[in-house]
Amino acid sequence: MNALTFPPDFLWGTATSSYQIEGAVKEDGRGPSIWDDFCRLKDAIQDGSDGGVACDHYHRYREDVALMKQLGLKAYRFSIAWPRILPAGRGALNPKGLAFYDRLVDELLAAGIRPFVTLYHWDLPSALNALGGWTTRDSAGWFADYAAVVVHALGDRVKDWITLNEPWCSAYLGYEFGMHAPGHQNKDLASRAGHYLLLAHALGMQAIRAAGDAHTRVGITLNFEPHLPATDSEADRQAAAQAFDWQYEGFAEPILTGAYSQRMLDRMAGAVDIRSGDLALIAARNDFIGVNCYSAVLMSAARGKVYDDDPEFTRMGWAVRPAGLHAILMRLHHATRGRIPLYVTENGASFADEVTNGRVHDERRIAYLRAHFAAAHQAIQDGADLRGFFVWSLMDNFEWSFGYQQFFGVVRVDYATQQRLIKDSGYYLRDVIAANAVV
Repeated sequence: MNALTFPPDFLWGTATSSYQIEGAVKEDGRGPSIWDDFCRLKDAIQDGSDGGVACDHYHRYREDVALMKQLGLKAYRFSIAWPRILPAGRGALNPKGLAFYDRLVDELLAAGIRPFVTLYHWDLPSALNALGGWTTRDSAGWFADYAAVVVHALGDRVKDWITLNEPWCSAYLGYEFGMHAPGHQNKDLASRAGHYLLLAHALGMQAIRAAGDAHTRVGITLNFEPHLPATDSEADRQAAAQAFDWQYEGFAEPILTGAYSQRMLDRMAGAVDIRSGDLALIAARNDFIGVNCYSAVLMSAARGKVYDDDPEFTRMGWAVRPAGLHAILMRLHHATRGRIPLYVTENGASFADEVTNGRVHDERRIAYLRAHFAAAHQAIQDGADLRGFFVWSLMDNFEWSFGYQQFFGVVRVDYATQQRLIKDSGYYLRDVIAANAVV
C-alpha cells in the first residue's frame, strides 16, 4: 500500500471550543453567555443538559495537555470565552479569566504544542446580547476591543489567531432557525447578524495586528457543505455549480472579493445597513482561511438535492463524502489564486462508541479520518496551499443543541467521573502525526 506523505512542515492538531469543554461557568468572575441562557430554555437542548461542567477542562487543562503531548499533537486550536475575559462583554477586565488562558498557553508551549486561538466560538456575553448582540452594528466594535485585550495579554506567545468560528452558524442557526443561541427565528435578524459578524472580523483583524507583532497571523474559520454533482453528467455538474451556496456566498465571497452575490443581496434586501466602505473593510487580506467541512450535498439537475444515494451516515446524520473536502479546498485555492494559505480547522465524525476491555475500537471514525486525510493530501497534490489539519475534536464534549449525545472525540470522556480514555482513533492520529503520512 502506498503512503501519502504530507509536506515536512505540515501542522497536525485537534480542536475544541470553550463552552463545549471548559465548564466552570460561574467560577473566577466569568460572566454569563448566550449559551448559558439558551440552555435554560425549555426543549432547547435535546437531553436537557448544559455546559456548566462539560469536560471540566478549566480545572483539568494540565491533564488534557498531557494527553495532547501523548498524541504527538503539533498544534491545538482552542477558543477564548469572551465572558471569562470581559464578564459584561466590555469595560472591566476579569484578571482571573485571563490568567487561565495565560496558564494554558504556557502549558501548551512547554509541551511543544503550537496554540491556535479562536477569539469567538459562539459564547457571546449575555450583557451584549441584551443590547442587540450581533444584530447591532456596535457589535463589530465590541469584538475588536475584546480582541485587542486578549492579544495584548497573549500575543507575545500566541502568533496564530482566528477571529470568528463559523459566522454562518452564529447568524443563521442563532437568529433565523432558532437551533443555536440566542434562539431567534427571524430572517432579517439573521441577515443583519451575518453582515455585522463580517464587520467584526474585519475590525478584529485590524485590532489583532495592531496589538500583535511582525509574526502575528490572523484569519477566519468558515464552515462549508459543498455541492457535488450526483453523477458525472454535464447537467448535474451544472446543477452543482449553480446551486445557491449561502455559506460560501454569504461569507467566503465577500471576504475574498469585496462583494455579495446578487442572490445574497436579494436575500438581505431591506434588512441590512450596508454602508459605503463596509465591503472594502471586509475584503482586507487574511493571512489564512480556516475550513470546517464535515460533509457534502449531492445535486441532480432532475431531482435537485439528492438524499437517497448516500454511502454512509455519521451519528449526526451527515453523509460521509470526503470528496466534499477536496472540492472546497480546491474552490478556495482557485478563488484566492493560491495566495492565501488554507487550514482544515475542523473535520471529524460522531459515532456511537463503546468501551470494550478498556478500549474504544472506533473503526468507523478511523475510516472517516483516513478518507478525509487522503482528500486533503490530494488537494495538496492538486496545488492547494494547505498548511495543516485540525481534527474535531480532541475529546467528546457538549455538542450544542444535541447536548451530550454526540461523540466526536478521539479521546472518550466519562462525564460521571471525568475520566479520559484515548480511543483507537486517537492512537491512529498519533501514528499519522509521527509518520506525517497516511497509508
